[in-house]
Amino acid sequence: MTEDLDFGKGGGLVPAIVQHWLTGAVLMLGYMDAEALAVTRASGLVTFHSRSKARLWTKGEHSGHVLRLKGLHVDCDADALLVLAEPAGPTCHRGTASCFGEARPPLGFLAELDALVARRAAERPAGSYTTGLFEGGIRRIAQKVGEEGVETALAAVAQGDAELLGEAADLLFHLTVALRARGLGLADVATLLADRHAQRSKG
Repeated sequence: MTEDLDFGKGGGLVPAIVQHWLTGAVLMLGYMDAEALAVTRASGLVTFHSRSKARLWTKGEHSGHVLRLKGLHVDCDADALLVLAEPAGPTCHRGTASCFGEARPPLGFLAELDALVARRAAERPAGSYTTGLFEGGIRRIAQKVGEEGVETALAAVAQGDAELLGEAADLLFHLTVALRARGLGLADVATLLADRHAQRSKG
C-alpha cells in the first residue's frame, strides 16, 4: 500500500520507477514526494517532484507525452515505488520510448503488436493488410489462422528453424487479429494461462 511508503529515508522523496503497464519496458526514473503521489493518484497522470525545478512536474505537461497511471506498487522496504503507466508518445525528451534507449523485454513487442492491431481495428486505415482482414470478417480471419496453423505445423516437422519461426510469426499475428475481431487481446490469453498455472500449482 502506498500509505506505507517511508518518505523520510530519502529526505522526503522516494525513487519512482516507471514501467510500461503492458510491455514491461522500463520507461524512466523519477522522484516523488507525498504531494506528487497524491496528485498522481487524483489526476491519473504521473507526476513527480522535480529536484532541478524544485516543484511538482507532471510528465508531458508541455509535450503532451503524458504517462497515464495504471498501477502503483511499493517495494519490500517501503522506500521505492513502481509505477505502471501507459505512455502517450515517447517518454524520453530525446524522442525514444524509454529514457534507457530502445531496450525492451523480448516478449514486450507482443503487447505493442496487440495495441497496433487494436488501433487498426478501430481506425481501419486504407491500404493496411490488417484493415483488409477486419473488413473480410471473422470467417476470413479464422481461415487465415487455420492456414497459418497448418503451415506452422508442417514447418515444425519438415523445415528449418528460420522457416518455423517465420510461420509461427504469421500464425501469431493472425491469431492476434482473430482475438481482436472478437473484442479480445493477447493480454486476455496471458491472464488465462496465468490463472491455469496458478490452479495447477495448487494441485
